[in-house]
Amino acid sequence: MNTSFKVLISVFCVTMLITSCSRKKDTFVNRNFHALGTKYNILYNGNIALEKGRETVDNAATDNYWELLPIERMQVSEEIILPGQSKNQDFERAEEKAIKAVQKHGMNIKGKEYNPQIDEAYLLLGQARYFDQRFIPALEAFNYILYKYPASDKINTAKVWREKANIRLENNELAIKNLKRLLEQEELEDQDLADATSILAQGYINIKAKDSALTQLVIAAEYTKKNKEKARFNYIVGQLYNEFGKKDSANLAFDNVIDMHRKIPRPYYINAHLAKSNNFDMENGNQIEFLEYLTDLEEDRENRPYLDKIYYRIAEFHRANERDSMAMAYYNKSLRTNLGDKELKSRDYATLGDMNFDDAEYKVAGAYYDSTMMNMKLNSKPYRVVLRKRENLEDVIYYEAIAQANDSILRLVDFSEAERLSYFTTYTEELKVIAEAEKEKAEADERRKAASSGLKTNENNLKGVSASSGKSVRATPGGIGSNQETEFYFYNTTTVAYGKSEFIKVWGDRELKDNWRLSDIKGKGFNTAQTIDVAANASEDERFDPEFYISKIPTDQKVIDSLAKDRNYAYYQLGTIYKEKFKEYQLAKTKLETLLQNNPEDRLILPSKYNLYKIYIELGLSSKAAAMKDEIVNSYPDSRYAKILLNPKSEFAQDENSPETLYANLFKQFGEQQYVEVVAKAEQYITQFEGDPLVPKFEILKASANGRLSGFEAYKKGVNYIALTYPNSEEGKKAKEILETVIPVLANKEFKSDDTGTRFNVLYPFNTDENDQIKEFVEKLENAISKINYFNLSTSVDFYDENTTFVVVHGLKSIQGSAGFAEILKETKDKIDRNFYSISSPNYEIVQRHKNLNEYLESQ
Repeated sequence: MNTSFKVLISVFCVTMLITSCSRKKDTFVNRNFHALGTKYNILYNGNIALEKGRETVDNAATDNYWELLPIERMQVSEEIILPGQSKNQDFERAEEKAIKAVQKHGMNIKGKEYNPQIDEAYLLLGQARYFDQRFIPALEAFNYILYKYPASDKINTAKVWREKANIRLENNELAIKNLKRLLEQEELEDQDLADATSILAQGYINIKAKDSALTQLVIAAEYTKKNKEKARFNYIVGQLYNEFGKKDSANLAFDNVIDMHRKIPRPYYINAHLAKSNNFDMENGNQIEFLEYLTDLEEDRENRPYLDKIYYRIAEFHRANERDSMAMAYYNKSLRTNLGDKELKSRDYATLGDMNFDDAEYKVAGAYYDSTMMNMKLNSKPYRVVLRKRENLEDVIYYEAIAQANDSILRLVDFSEAERLSYFTTYTEELKVIAEAEKEKAEADERRKAASSGLKTNENNLKGVSASSGKSVRATPGGIGSNQETEFYFYNTTTVAYGKSEFIKVWGDRELKDNWRLSDIKGKGFNTAQTIDVAANASEDERFDPEFYISKIPTDQKVIDSLAKDRNYAYYQLGTIYKEKFKEYQLAKTKLETLLQNNPEDRLILPSKYNLYKIYIELGLSSKAAAMKDEIVNSYPDSRYAKILLNPKSEFAQDENSPETLYANLFKQFGEQQYVEVVAKAEQYITQFEGDPLVPKFEILKASANGRLSGFEAYKKGVNYIALTYPNSEEGKKAKEILETVIPVLANKEFKSDDTGTRFNVLYPFNTDENDQIKEFVEKLENAISKINYFNLSTSVDFYDENTTFVVVHGLKSIQGSAGFAEILKETKDKIDRNFYSISSPNYEIVQRHKNLNEYLESQ
């Protein structure tokens, strides 16, 4: 009996199992069998994979707290994914589980789904695709739920996720419209309400309606049940309030984040503190308490990963209080502790660059701006702003280097033999101390390495002893490595000397006084850059021999005069740059006054005095300005500067004798092919206005005119001269570009075959003594070709060289046709009977460029 009963029960169970597997019969058993299998097996594992993938996406995302955070923490990649591919294996697994649930457990009978878990399978499918950044397939999955399962309990969730996909696809207006309708028509539960309002806020942010976004985000922050989201939403609320200038409301939002403390990721907590600190009222707030607050953040051990930002905030506080030394120290601390925040690095470097710029340390500022640009997005607007600052410093850095180097050499030239010997003896003694310090440092490093290696060996031995005896053994403080040097830095004369030398390398020899960093109050020592370069290339014996350095001091008077000339010109350029570009009148005054004391060339004296007159007025030095005016008017009565000073309202600077007007007239002459006059006058003006910003333009005009007169080599020589002489001017940079890209192309002088040409010309040469006949000839020629309708012909008068001018007919189609055309003109009523050459347009360009007409004629 018992056996029969067991058999019957077994048969019944097997029958029930087989019949319940059917997806085509709508029975209670079938529905619940497939629903339970879907929910607790397939969807359970799929949701685990989805959450694991979402955690990966969350960890991979990098938030830029310097800008308004996006509502959802997900880094969207521009990488193209082909159909069937996936960026993340977890999302791929979640998608597979969702598809399996539909395929294996879907009960679609006559168009109606009887498995209540299938809508959740499609929701999982859409979410997996969404986080895998395949937004269009995700949108299809969410739309399928809305179309096929209108009575689903997940319908509102699907609607919210559909609009999230629309937002990612930049369908912002559509998403906003749908979400507003959803919020008006449905009473959403807490998390669905938070999701709907937060994504609606993102839509408003995308269309720049940030006030509407703020309202929705406050609701989202209140109703979300997820602490991470609550912290993120409140932080963004604070950011938006700050954009609207409502600092008190912003601080309340940041306090909401801070109050969550250990319930949220640390970055939200720290950045909320820092964002709140940015709203501190420097005028009315308690600065002592505020500094203590920042110090507490700095000293909290848990904040060590965020010290770069904390140091930056402390630096900003000190800078606002004009404690520049403290500020610089903390900016550098921020750089040293930075863990890869490029935005923070660029801010640190840019601020240090600005501070050095304000202190007139332009060379140091330029280096900081270079570092700033390395940490910025290429060609972005902030990048271009810094780039313009850096380019403005090119000339200053260039001329400061010349002035300092040549000053240093000329001072050594003026030394007596005894002074030279004393100076370089001191220098070589310092080199010996440095070499000894470096040697000791290397030996100490070797000892430390040996000690470390021995300590590891000893520890292994001790572990062996401990293991064999069962006793623990501890190393004592007086053990291995206890004989290492622990002497305080300033008690060690060797390291102190090394430090002094490194300081001199960077800053030069400075006097011990306040504001020692300012470049216009340097000490009376020498710039040792050249000496260091010489030492670097010297042998071991020469390096420590004073006579070696003395022998490098120039003695040739031509070399010395050249150094003085370059130095004086650099001082003049620095004076005008500081005055015109940077409005640093005190620095400009120092440079120009020093220039006038250095016996400059005559061409620099008058413009320097005029610039000094203008600077004295800006600085309020009325008596000096009056004296300088009298000196210019009395000593140079016929100069344009004297006329400007005597009649300032006449705007003489723009009259017929101003550089601008003369350049415009000369450019007009260039267009009229008066190349000989252009070269002569350009040379005159270059000498007359030496130091004026327009001089490189005259040089370019002169080089172009010489090229038209004498050909390619003359043009190349002129461009090369400009690139070398004015490397930091716009013209000099353009000349360098021409040398690198254009000159190699223009250098080609190989003639093209006439068979490959499509455009041909007829040249009628005229000698210099025939120039008065050109006008009449051109009139006859134009009259003759006006009667020819089957060619689109034109004429021109082209300068070839000082002895020859061409009248050219353009627009012919072949070399034979060109010759035939010229022969036909001989028979016309106008009788155009003159010697001519037929030539293709490409070959004519080569002839004009290289002045090699004879070579062309010989090759025919």
